[in-house]
Amino acid sequence: MKNTKTKNILPGFNLSLGYAVLYLSLIVLIPLSAIFIKSFSLTWAEFLQAIASPRVVASYKLTFGASLIAACINAVFGLLTAWVLTRYRFWGKKVIDAFVDFPFALPTAVAGISLSAIYATNGWIGSLLEPAGIKVAYMPLGVVVALTFIGLPFVVRTVQPVLEDLSAEVEEAAASLGANRWQVFYKIIFPAIWPALITGFALAFARAIGEYGSVIFIAGNMPMVSEITPLIIITKLEQYDYAGATAVAAIMLVISFVLLFLINAFQWWSNRRLGNAL
Repeated sequence: MKNTKTKNILPGFNLSLGYAVLYLSLIVLIPLSAIFIKSFSLTWAEFLQAIASPRVVASYKLTFGASLIAACINAVFGLLTAWVLTRYRFWGKKVIDAFVDFPFALPTAVAGISLSAIYATNGWIGSLLEPAGIKVAYMPLGVVVALTFIGLPFVVRTVQPVLEDLSAEVEEAAASLGANRWQVFYKIIFPAIWPALITGFALAFARAIGEYGSVIFIAGNMPMVSEITPLIIITKLEQYDYAGATAVAAIMLVISFVLLFLINAFQWWSNRRLGNAL
């Protein structure tokens, strides 16, 4: 009788899996479960009061709305930036490519101070927008600007390797068969980069939801106007309202998980539909 047991290519699978589960539990699962456990110390009425007060609901709308807008902006301009860096040769390309990672290296507090100084009414850009009645700093628009700044590298660095692996000969072959530039992009390029673009969008969106340092300075932190949910959590912690802070954090965690799940489900459905079409 033949031995049908399949041997793993890499040894120590059980040990590696156990270590990975232990590490994931200590770093992610246990801290996240502690949020829900602490929230359960509240009564139902106290829980609703903590998560559904008008001030907290307004912060939800600003945080998730600004994060979604910033992620959409980054999806468009991140794709454009990745396209320029992979398809063209020009002087200073290496410098621009290095500047894409600048938000990763720059402390978020420094980014917030810099953006607030630039977009204030007496700043370089803010002074030009002020005559047109456009106010950025200390307004919800400033939150979008800050979240766009910190989220751009996620889209660029996700899409760029896919564009580099996409051979230009495929585009040239489509063009030689009579396809115009729009048809080449829509039929050839976009289906290839679509999964990476959705992944970059999801990463930028997730990063923006939890951003605090770069937003806190440019937002103005006016209740019901420009106050983000992470600031609500920090405020409750400073007031020793730990249960209320964890309750708001739990709601953010659930909403974030649902949104990311829907994005990943849409990505899976799109890939499956594309595979069936091919």
